[in-house]
Amino acid sequence: MMLLNRRSFLLGAAGLPLVTSGLSAYAVGVEPVMMLDVTSYALTPPGWPANLPLKIAVLADIHACEPWMTADHVRHICSVTNSLKPDLIVLLGDYNGGHNFVTGPVMPDQWGEALATLRAPLGLYGILGNHDVWHGALPNLRGDHGDSVRAALRAAHVNVLDNQAVRVSKDGQTFWLLGLADQLAHRVGRHDFHGADDLPGTLRQVTDDAPAILLAHEPYIFPRVPQRISLTLSGHTHGGQVNLPIVGSPLARRQSRFVYGHVVENERHLIISGGLGTSLFPVRFMRPPEIVQITLGGPARAPGVAIAS
Repeated sequence: MMLLNRRSFLLGAAGLPLVTSGLSAYAVGVEPVMMLDVTSYALTPPGWPANLPLKIAVLADIHACEPWMTADHVRHICSVTNSLKPDLIVLLGDYNGGHNFVTGPVMPDQWGEALATLRAPLGLYGILGNHDVWHGALPNLRGDHGDSVRAALRAAHVNVLDNQAVRVSKDGQTFWLLGLADQLAHRVGRHDFHGADDLPGTLRQVTDDAPAILLAHEPYIFPRVPQRISLTLSGHTHGGQVNLPIVGSPLARRQSRFVYGHVVENERHLIISGGLGTSLFPVRFMRPPEIVQITLGGPARAPGVAIAS
């Protein structure tokens, strides 16, 4: 066994501030703004026909703000998304900034103009997240219950789903796309919320046995999602945002099994995006911003393969 002498210990201790400073600089200045992954999943969940191939691009938790997530950066994300040539693009909420460590807001019309560059033959569909209804473009700005966010999405040709189900067709086959209102929409205490989501009412709009996909900003509803839904797509958690060795994610505060990736419970499938922006603090560590690409139909392959972009 090699013994650590006093000189080696002092040299190591002296270097700790440099290591800490370097990791902090990376977590603030590199990973959140200079990295972008495309994370791909391929699966055929129960209820989804193998002969109905569908390629979905998922954008979640943009959290637009200066200088971390500018309108130009959103436009770049859209360009990468378009290059994947998806059949369908879904946006999972939280377009407003999630913290006040900023040089200024990016207003809904600004990020909306960037999102208007998205293209998919089966269309764009989106839901709202908690930050979209809690406040304005930044947490210290007064909100309008998400009206400005809805208007910006519609101007960008995004079909906004507030507890709504729509029937979509591809090559003569149909499937349902369901979108829930936010599960944390109304604050009723310091740490308690009442949701605007209506899962039973949304499910009642499904009028045939065609396969169905559910969009839900927070993944916490997943235990209540019936097997009638082939796949649930969520964001909100940012995949933990900060992931430390051994410790895990100190920011993932509730239902830790619903933080990131492909979750299967009782033959029900959930995919949680790591998202694009940041909340609480402008940091990311070991969870780069990501566009999620999902291929449904055909033989299933191992999920969760990250591809640097």
